[in-house]
Amino acid sequence: MKKTVSEVRENQVKITDAFWSQIQEKVIDVVIPFQEKVLNDEIPGVEKSHAIENFRIAAGLSQGEFYGMVFQDSDVAKWLEGVAYSLAVKPDPALEARADEMIEIIEKAQQPDGYLDTYFIIKEPEHRWQNLQECHELYCAGHMMEAAAAYYRVTGKDKLLHVTERLADHIIGRFGPEEEKEHGFPGHQEVEIGLMKLYHVTGKEKYKNMARYFLEERGKNPDYFYEEKLRRGWQHSGQYSTDRLDVRYYQAHQTVYEQKEAVGHAVRALYMYTAMADLAGTDGDDRLYQACRTLWDNIVGRKLYITGGLGGDSEGEAFACNYELPNDMAYAETCASIAMIFFAHHMLEMDMDGAYADIIEKELYNSTISGMQLDGKRYFYVNPLECEPGVSGELFGYEHALPTRPGWYACACCPPNLIRLITSLGKYCFSESDSAIYSHLMIGQEAELQKADITVQTSYPWEGKTEYRVTPKTNEEFTLAIHIPYYVDTDSEETSVTVNGEPLNMAELMEKGYVYITRKWKEGDKVSVHFPMEVRKVYANQNVREDAGCVALLRGPIVYCLEGADNGKLLQSLRIPRDLNAVPYVCEDGVLRGNVLLRIEGWRMVGGQELYSEKRPVREKAVLTAIPYYTWANRGENQMRVWILEE
Repeated sequence: MKKTVSEVRENQVKITDAFWSQIQEKVIDVVIPFQEKVLNDEIPGVEKSHAIENFRIAAGLSQGEFYGMVFQDSDVAKWLEGVAYSLAVKPDPALEARADEMIEIIEKAQQPDGYLDTYFIIKEPEHRWQNLQECHELYCAGHMMEAAAAYYRVTGKDKLLHVTERLADHIIGRFGPEEEKEHGFPGHQEVEIGLMKLYHVTGKEKYKNMARYFLEERGKNPDYFYEEKLRRGWQHSGQYSTDRLDVRYYQAHQTVYEQKEAVGHAVRALYMYTAMADLAGTDGDDRLYQACRTLWDNIVGRKLYITGGLGGDSEGEAFACNYELPNDMAYAETCASIAMIFFAHHMLEMDMDGAYADIIEKELYNSTISGMQLDGKRYFYVNPLECEPGVSGELFGYEHALPTRPGWYACACCPPNLIRLITSLGKYCFSESDSAIYSHLMIGQEAELQKADITVQTSYPWEGKTEYRVTPKTNEEFTLAIHIPYYVDTDSEETSVTVNGEPLNMAELMEKGYVYITRKWKEGDKVSVHFPMEVRKVYANQNVREDAGCVALLRGPIVYCLEGADNGKLLQSLRIPRDLNAVPYVCEDGVLRGNVLLRIEGWRMVGGQELYSEKRPVREKAVLTAIPYYTWANRGENQMRVWILEE
């Protein structure tokens, strides 16, 4: 299935949204400078990065040893990509100049043959390309390619683009189907995305062909990494072992066409699915699209947390088996939720199905931004759905699920990933085809599109009120297709879509989650969308054993949770009544100010002090407070629960 739309670029859309603008501003004004200082080791009391200094050493501009993870380069690449998108949102000549300086250092670090990876340039040059399983050379290359494409698209500057083209050409010269080349593929997928980005900005088929090679070589020889290990006789981390590997962890157990279930490391998998979907849409490859669709259905139908989190197995940051979605031991890495947006976006470009836009929305409002403190200075790597102080982050099996956000990480993949997502938010809002403009997200914005300029004003996600003002650039008829979220009752009398005040028949115009409005548009035409924003109780499939007997509360796209700061101790003693009475209200003070909270008439179960008793706990009335999930852990260490028992 071929892409049906052209991509809307980041600089075509300016976010002017009460919810998202403040997050973008915080990222640009606080987070990007903060992370720049972290990368330069200028912030005391956080994990040392040394990432920029590694490049300086590799470039011969400093003396010293490599420090950090083997993939430390990727933090710089993702930061640069986020900077590029931020410059489209808010031009900043000083920041751009510092980015240019960083690119100069990267260019100097690149080796004469095009190779670029500071770990191996500084520390083990004799072991280049000998450990694709562990050493992330292709992963770092992919992130640098993504940064280069973004920087070129936004600024028009091509220095980093040329660096990554030389790097890509070096990779093409070493790997491929030819007999004289290495028949390998990355242990951590990402270069496939980067190569596709290079293809899209340069039009050079060799980059797309290389992405296809890496995708299609995977799984042809499931023992490739094991055989590689035997050949090299060493490994990067730990004691050398000749044990066989669990190749499902690397999605190397089958070809991409044969894989029917999302398994292994969640971020690796989702980066691979993203590249598969991009390639399928670019080439009109229906077989590859069907492979993506099979994996999509497995994730969304059996492996996705209600918050949008992905990865129920903390051992290896991995997908668990179907329906295994533990709440307090969830991994749900921030990067995985971000990657799910990438995957969904490419699927949406092939098939204008609101189900994909719904997932983008779920991820955006919940398990991505939950990874960042409201002040932008602390970050979750893991996003559990239940937290118990004294257990979470401390006991064996729970060490990963921290009760508060740290300032930084030794493995700091998630914070710069959030930067590049939030600063590029505009590109997820619209798509455009020959005959239609598609609005995917109800986010306030000013969009300069081919057929029209569109201004969107909205009170979403707190209210179901959005207005589109259209200024056409053509006298020809075209369609404006607006995504209506899955939870909206389109048959309700309170739900309406009007054009210049005239109501439309939604039943006649709705298709796969979009309302299609076709007309000859005139300047000042106004489309208004209204729908009620009710509090909803959601139940999990009975195969999800952890959530049996429980409910989750949602309002609009927002998932809610209970936190000890509002509800006292023993959240497990609280009950949500079957007849729900929940009143939304705007928080007017404190760190949650401006968020819509829920006041719920509920129950607290009160029992004796014995460890076990034959007396049923007594039910007492209690007023419960639910807060948006993304805001939890901003008021100190607290209990937290998304799924609450129903009484």
